Order: sequence, then structure tokens, then C-alpha cells
Amino acid sequence: MLDLYAGVDILTEIGGINTLDEAEALFEARCDRETVEKLSHINHEEALIRIANAIAMTDPDTVFVNTGSEADRERVRIMSLAKVEERPVAMRDHTVHFDLPQEQARIIDRTYYIVNKGEETSVLAQSILREKALGYLETHMKGIGYGKTLLIGFFSRGPIGARAAIPALEITTSTYVMHSADILYRHVYGATRPGLFDEEVERAGLFFTNVHSEGPNRPKDLPKARVFMDRSWLTTYSLFCTYAGNTLLLKKGNHRFAVDLATYYRREEQLSEHMFVTGMTRNGRTTYFAGAAPSGCGKTTTAMTGTDFVGDDLAQLWIAEDGTLRAINPEKGIFGIVQDVNHESDPYLMKALREEGAEVIWTNILLDVHGVPYWVGNGEGLPTRGTNFQGEWWRGKRDEQGNLVPLSHPNARCTVDCREIQNYNEAAAEDPRGVEIRVITYGGRDSDTMPPVRVAKDADHGVVIGASILSAATATEVGAKGVRRQPWANEPFIPGPLADYMDAQFAFFNSDKLAYEPVIAGLNYFLTEGARGGEGKALLGEKRDVTVWLGWLERMAHGEVEAIETPIGYIPRYEDLRALFTEIDKAYPKELYDKQFALYVDNILARIDLQEEAYGRGTEKGEDVPARLFEIYAEQREGLEALKAAYGPIISVEQVMEANESDT
Repeated sequence: MLDLYAGVDILTEIGGINTLDEAEALFEARCDRETVEKLSHINHEEALIRIANAIAMTDPDTVFVNTGSEADRERVRIMSLAKVEERPVAMRDHTVHFDLPQEQARIIDRTYYIVNKGEETSVLAQSILREKALGYLETHMKGIGYGKTLLIGFFSRGPIGARAAIPALEITTSTYVMHSADILYRHVYGATRPGLFDEEVERAGLFFTNVHSEGPNRPKDLPKARVFMDRSWLTTYSLFCTYAGNTLLLKKGNHRFAVDLATYYRREEQLSEHMFVTGMTRNGRTTYFAGAAPSGCGKTTTAMTGTDFVGDDLAQLWIAEDGTLRAINPEKGIFGIVQDVNHESDPYLMKALREEGAEVIWTNILLDVHGVPYWVGNGEGLPTRGTNFQGEWWRGKRDEQGNLVPLSHPNARCTVDCREIQNYNEAAAEDPRGVEIRVITYGGRDSDTMPPVRVAKDADHGVVIGASILSAATATEVGAKGVRRQPWANEPFIPGPLADYMDAQFAFFNSDKLAYEPVIAGLNYFLTEGARGGEGKALLGEKRDVTVWLGWLERMAHGEVEAIETPIGYIPRYEDLRALFTEIDKAYPKELYDKQFALYVDNILARIDLQEEAYGRGTEKGEDVPARLFEIYAEQREGLEALKAAYGPIISVEQVMEANESDT
């Protein structure tokens, strides 16, 4: 269990401000008249005290409150260019930010949960005792804002008034971080509606606090860089770093807190997930999907496939009073990987990136000599020289270790408002009632085991699909290598023990409050020729096939197609897929279907063995993991071994159907 507001509050301990009177006195002493006037419109006592403590701790030269007005947003942009945190790009309203070459992704090795004695965290995460974190922050963050401007913003993680939306403070010395927040989140200062922040805090019952400073922003300071997340006090601290995944803690830092709240305080009511949200409209009917996949595994591409795009990264889900499953996107923008984004695979995003009109922040791409951004896999002719995350670049350049320096970093990003995406459904995305979710998908980067799409037999089997995601490591985490387990694709963001999170998943999807069971499915776009009797690493499919897999799931959700039962779930019939491929003007030979949907039993059994061992079957580590997980693994193993005994290690779809008929 997690105890909120337990132990000493580090921000108050270092800042030394305990009362509203002390906070207001500090504002008068440290802020100009404009800032004092802006803060006077915030009445929530705890929020004002936390702001005052952030000022006292970081000790900036000046303070700027970003109300979200266009004038304030423009001032942030101007400050960022003047500070050279961002640089102009050839296209109007586009800028580029370069992180240090050594900090191109989340610093997972220096990211910690602040915990109290006896408090358990995920075995896949790092923690630090409160007293030690206090000492580190007092040493390294006290006075870190000296000579800088501290920017303060009031944001909402979700549409205003939505049941699962949570307000948050973003307090940073980085103009790039504040500019990014302007694009990605909704302001709730109340520039046009006085008292909005106070109203939202009262509705939600709490708010998050985020305090960041990049410090001098030098490579030699990176060993001191830390990201601390205080679970009890819902406060993040980030220092000596600039990459948005480490600094824009409204995003993944606050997502972690939302996971905690859903697991321990809103059990069977809400979930906080690393999921896209998108809708598909067909014959006048719109069906909404929520889907999880680790970063770099096609989540944004899948989201963009929908006709009614809502979000590409995070989702807050809840059960509404009428029993429907609802979801919102906590964000209103995209912080998306651009490698392999091109006109063929991502036309809507490319339009926003290449045609004038959108505001875009680029990170860690290449600028050619004319100031035009380029990146690996953009499907266009690439320049031979320019400037990138390692400074001056030319084709063939090598680093100090002799490795070729890529034109752009694999984790290069674009930050853009969702409203610039042609298929974005703004009305649905801003509706505080959320959208109704009928399909949930889970996917990873799996080259040799699972078929492209399969549907869970029931809610419990669906939870197990989510618990069993496996993926090749991507460029989103510094130091990550090889193949990794990625439970629910939320694994890096689950603060507490996985057993607690899993138990909350079983409780949510089996809740009597749900009026129906959503279709829960596994997706896999990464099967290779070499894994299915051919040669090489070429994929058995392409990005546009996603439309077919989602289209089949949409029909499953409405009972319009039948499916073939296997030990690992229901798979499509060939005739249904062939018809769907026709709709995208693509042939779908039976030979390809047979390759994609044959069961390679030994691979699947090895996957089950890996998961059981990781979850600790028969060990102390596994004592708290819900027994239902192991029961389903055992059920799948039994069915697979029976098929293997009858047909051998590779089972065709026809053999599965034959076995089903003999069972009946």
C-alpha cells in the first residue's frame, strides 16, 4: 500500500516555507509586480506554498508566471530563442532543440522513486530512501536556479473537468521545457476563466508538482543528473538534464503518480496506461481503441491509422456510471519519434511537419545548411552536411570510438499540437466525458513468436496478454540493450510492485460495474521472413497492414466476424482478412496468411517459460503475483502441448481447426 503525504516533505524542508503568509512575503520580496499580480489570482494555499518553496530552493534571479495567454506563450518562445535553448528553423514557427550528445533519452540509471522505510517498489525500478534524497537535493538543487529565470505554469493532464484529469504545476528554469508544455498540455491558470486552477484541484482532490533545472547544462554535470519522484508527496525533482523525457515531468513523471493513484486509491475505478487512443469510423459508426506498445514499437503509427485520432502515448481510463469504459488523453500534443516517419507511412504527421502552419519543436534531428530538418527514414533525399546533436555533421563522420555518427539520433523527436494532425478529432479529445473504448490492444517488437493479431478469450486472458509483452530494446532509454520484458508497455512507469498493478488490472476488467467486456487483443507487426521458414529479417507485412488488423478487431467488437480458437486466443479467418486487404487495395495471398498465423509451438512455450520465471513461479518473488496469471499460462501450455503431440512443433491454421472440430 502507498501512504500519501507520509514522511517529511522535501520541498518544504529545503525551501523552509510553511504558511501562506510566509509564501506571500517571499513573493513580495523575490518577484516583480507583474508576477505578484498573477499569483494573486491563485487561491489554493498548498499550491502557493509549494511554488514559494520551489523559488526558495532554486534561488532564481527572476520568476515568470505563464498564464497560457498568447502573450505569455510568445514570451516563452522569445526567451527560449534568446537563451539559445532553441534555434530557428527555416519554416516559420519551427524551432530545434539539441540535447547534450550524452543525454539523448531517459536516464533510467539515474531515475529513482523516493520512498519511506518499508515501502515496496517495482523490482524493475530504482528507489532511494527519503533521507538520502533530501541530502542529495539539498546539496545539488539548492541554489541551482541562480542567474536564471524560474518559469511557473499551471496545467491539466486531461480535458478540463474530466473525471480522470489531474492538474499539475510545472516549475522549471528551462524555456524549452515550458515551451513544450505549452504545446502538449492544457493551461488551467484561468487567464480567461478566473479560479479555474482552484476549481480543478478541488474537483480532482489533489495536484502534482514538478520542479526542474538544467543547471549549467554541461557534459561534466551529467553524472550528477537525477530524476526523483516522491510518491508520497506527488512531487518530482529533475536536475542537470534537458531531454524532455527527463525534464518535462508532466509527462512520464506524473504518469507514474497517476498509476499509483489508480492502483492504490482508485482500484476498480480507473487505470493509467501507456496507450494510444484512436477511433475508426466505418459506415457511420465510430469505434474507439486504446492500445499499448513500448516506445519505438509502432504506437504512434497505429494511433494515426485511425480516422478519429485522440492521442498517441498516454491514456486515463475509467468506468462511467452507465458501465461504459471511457478514456481521455492526458495530453493535447505529440512528443513523437521521427525516425522512419515518412509520407507513405505517416501522411498526416508529415503534412504537419513539412507544410507551413504548425508550430513544431524539433529535437536531435539534422539541420541542413538552409535550416531544413532531416531525419533517418524520412523518405526524402538526405543532405551530406549539416548540424545535428553532435555538432557539425558530414556523411561518414565518426565519433571518438570510431563509430559512424548517424544523420539524426534514433530517438530524435518532434513536438506538435494534435490539432495540426488532419485526422485529429478535437471535439472527442476535449470532451470531459471521454470516448467509449471497445477495443484494447497490446503489442511489442516480437520477431519470431506471436501472430499479427489475436483476441483474448476473456478479460483474464486479456490481462495476461498485457502482462506478457516482450520487446527489443529501443533508443528511448539510455543504456537499454537486448530483448526486454515490457509488462503492459507500462513497466518503466509502474512505481509499486508489479503484483499490485496486476491485481488492479484483474479487478478493473472483471468489475461488475462494466456493462460489457472490451475486446482485448495482442498485436505484432514485427514477424520476420526468417522466423517463418524464409530468410533474412524482412518483415512479413508493412505499416499500412495496421488498418486491416484494427479493422478486423473493430468487427470483432461488434460481433460481425467469427474467429478461430487457439490456445493463445482467437485468430482471424483468411476470408475476412482478404476482404479487408481488398479495402486498402492490397492482395493478401493465402501463403502469407499461413505464415503469419501458424503456431510455432516451441517459440510460444519458451515465451511462457520466460514469463513464468520472470514473475517468479514457485519462488518467494512470485508469492504475491495473482495466481490467475499462472493458471492461464498453464492452460495455454496444456493446449499447445496437445497440439504439438498431434501435429508437431509447427501448427497450421487448418490443423488448429481440425483439432477444434475433433474436440467438439
